[in-house]
Parts: sequence; structure tokens; C-alpha cells
Amino acid sequence: MGKIKTVALSRAQRSALEKGYRAGDTHAFRLRCQMILLKSERRTAIEIADLVGCCEAVVNNWLKRFELEGIEGLRTKPGRGRKPILDTEKDLPRVKAAVTANRQRISLAKAELEKAMGKTFSQKTLERYIKNMVLAINESENVPQKSRVRKSTG
Repeated sequence: MGKIKTVALSRAQRSALEKGYRAGDTHAFRLRCQMILLKSERRTAIEIADLVGCCEAVVNNWLKRFELEGIEGLRTKPGRGRKPILDTEKDLPRVKAAVTANRQRISLAKAELEKAMGKTFSQKTLERYIKNMVLAINESENVPQKSRVRKSTG
């Protein structure tokens, strides 16, 4: 068995990691904080991997990142994942125009947008984009939501 690499934590680091473990924004961040806390208790990477459900290389990678960047290094960096097909600000005028011109046929609006923008996307993507834009516009303009009025029967 090889040497167990441990990490020495100051009181501030330990309290920040415990707070992150208990009340972190995302599940991934809480797991990463837990990994570092367990590593400070002189546990092996294999033990920690079994506890959190990953492989030992992942534990060692997050330990290295913590040593280099501190607790902020445990957060997921922006820019991960697939980029959106339709941009929120740039494509909004075109989408509005296409939907206005083809109010009853979203498939025609989709075909017109694909031709104009040179992008291909599914009808579901367009529907989701329109729904999200309507929600964003309603939130920004403080549009009251529909409330259900109870009618008394009596």
C-alpha cells in the first residue's frame, strides 16, 4: 500500500468546506467539499471514491484542484455543456417576426428561421425558446400571473 496523501486544513478552510458540504449550491460542489473533508481525515482515495460513488482518479483530481485554487476551485467553471442553438438577445427579433408571420403554424416559422439563420434545430427547441422568452419578458415587466378564483357554492 502506498503513502496516503492528506491535506492539512486551517480552521477557516475547514469551516468553509463544512459550510459548502452542508449548504452548497449544487450537489456536485457538496460532493467535492465532502471529498476534501474526508481526505483531511487521512482516508485513502479508494475509500472516499467508494463513499461518494466515483473513481479514485476523480478524488485525486479534485484534491489537486483544491490545493491549487482553494475552495473556489471546487465549483464548476462556467462554459461547460452545450451552447444554446438560439441566442437569447441576438435571435429574439427574428423569432418574433417569424412567429408573428406564422402564428398558427410553428413548423412554417421554424422552416423560415432555419433558412434565414442557416441553423438547424427541432420544433421542440423553438417551442422551448419561445416559452422561455415569454417567461423572461413577463418577469421583467412584472406581469401578474393568472390566479384562480374560487367560486363559492352556496
